[in-house]
Amino acid sequence: MIDEKTAATIEWIEQRLKEIESDLKILDRVIASYLQWMAENRYAPSTRKAYARTLLQFRGFIKQRKCRFKQIFTEDTLRDFRKRSSPVHAIYGLSRYLFGQGMIPRPLLPKGSLIDLPEIYEDYLIYQQQRGVWADNNIKRIRRVLCAFNQYLQKEQIKLAHLAIEHVDAFLAQFFVPFKPDTRRVYRSSLRGFLTYLYQERKIIKRDLASLIVGPRQYGLSKPPKFLRPREIQKLFSGVTLSSDCNIRTYAMMHLCYSLGLRPKEITLISLDDILFKKAELTIRDRKNNRPITLPIPDATLKAVAAYRIAARPESKHRTLFLSLHPPYGPVTTNAIGYHISEAMKAVGLSSSTYWLRHTYAQNLLESGASVFEIKEMLGHDEIESAKKYLHVHTELMRQVLFNETI
Repeated sequence: MIDEKTAATIEWIEQRLKEIESDLKILDRVIASYLQWMAENRYAPSTRKAYARTLLQFRGFIKQRKCRFKQIFTEDTLRDFRKRSSPVHAIYGLSRYLFGQGMIPRPLLPKGSLIDLPEIYEDYLIYQQQRGVWADNNIKRIRRVLCAFNQYLQKEQIKLAHLAIEHVDAFLAQFFVPFKPDTRRVYRSSLRGFLTYLYQERKIIKRDLASLIVGPRQYGLSKPPKFLRPREIQKLFSGVTLSSDCNIRTYAMMHLCYSLGLRPKEITLISLDDILFKKAELTIRDRKNNRPITLPIPDATLKAVAAYRIAARPESKHRTLFLSLHPPYGPVTTNAIGYHISEAMKAVGLSSSTYWLRHTYAQNLLESGASVFEIKEMLGHDEIESAKKYLHVHTELMRQVLFNETI
């Protein structure tokens, strides 16, 4: 006869095995679903084959370890699996996919991008990813500034609930010492996002400190904006060979910069729903001055955008106009736009940058008789002083005298 205690133990073991078997079936389904998703998003067959092999090994490891589903995608499990199988990219990919499906609370991240942070900081990073605005190449930058901020607050024994702008200013004064102005501006923006989250989403701080973080004023008089001359514009656009999807995409981006004066950030946010091809209009909804604007699209720009839309834009669930050309075809980043346009400029021997096209647009407005107030609105500037700097680069006469040109 089996006593009651032994019988209860046997029953518990049998129930446990049934639960583990059920979780394995769930794992089988999500692996199959993930591999199907990779195929639909045009991952290379060799990549899918390598991932399938790793995930099969991972499935066997989980079965042997007898993990419940909630224990599968943890750092401890991944560390033990890594001892048996070195390639773990497929596990990271599967965890990101499951996170996107809402099946796990947070994705696994490569060790190089991990910096231990308190839960509130990690929650913010996950919040950003859920909103779709957290690009992978920003992970280390965002974590770096948040880690430094957390360490500063711990050292000074300051709780987030008692945070004041004086604390933020003191931290930035220390943190910014080794960085150049442009890098400081990027880190400043990252910290603003976190403070906005603490104020609006979590209600941890009682005042919106993000709006109080300001950088030193940049005076246009000390360094006037640079622009391209007519022959350089002609050289740039004629130098782009439309023989690849990448070039077709870059060509469309260049037209938007030059003919509408858009910032790279504004271009990344353009949606297919923002363009009315029949009316030849583009609505820019998210501008630096928080005032949306609808702009007429010149014929050459409309054709360039249409050519990209028809011939080069990958099929995707995303409504964003400009997408990456490699799976999973997500929205392009601001840095990617700057890189590809700068490369096109280098290819024709121009020592310039993406913003020169925007500055050229402003010069064209000025020379066509637009007022500084009109230029301010067209460029989406917050303040009139930002547009006034273009007055110091004027004019048609200056070009005629200095460059022997007739506009």
